[in-house]
Amino acid sequence: MTARIGARVSELSGDRFALSFVLESDLAKLRIPALRTSRPADGLWRHTCFEAFLMGGSGPGYREFNFSPSGAWAMYDFCDYRAGGEAVVGPTPAIEQRRSPNRLELEVRLNRVELPQGRPLWLGLAAVIEDSGGGLSYWALHHPVGEPDFHHPEAFVQQLEPA
Repeated sequence: MTARIGARVSELSGDRFALSFVLESDLAKLRIPALRTSRPADGLWRHTCFEAFLMGGSGPGYREFNFSPSGAWAMYDFCDYRAGGEAVVGPTPAIEQRRSPNRLELEVRLNRVELPQGRPLWLGLAAVIEDSGGGLSYWALHHPVGEPDFHHPEAFVQQLEPA
């Protein structure tokens, strides 16, 4: 699959977190769900979704955010590398989707969200893209050696300073 994926954090201050994802590819060859009502859901990584991981300070705890183009979302808190994974009941994110035959944009805004403690914040961004045959490809700012692992400490490569 030929694709290009981009992401941008547009706001990180106090209790607000906003980011956008862009996927450029022949979308007819991918499984991209239509936008529906925003709702919490588990297992989003089994299909096309975009993910953000935030770690405060030197960790080891972090929060995982999953966003599907369908509007489904999930948040999980981990106390250490893949340890915990407790679902977070939080505010419903505002998710907007824009698409054309070769471009998908997902805008996500969270208000009143509790961000990880400790500064600076470290960010890992990732995407799971499902092709029309059901095959999955894994994209990230950085993949550690071996199999793709978005949770690995080496995947948190972007330093952020909240406003």
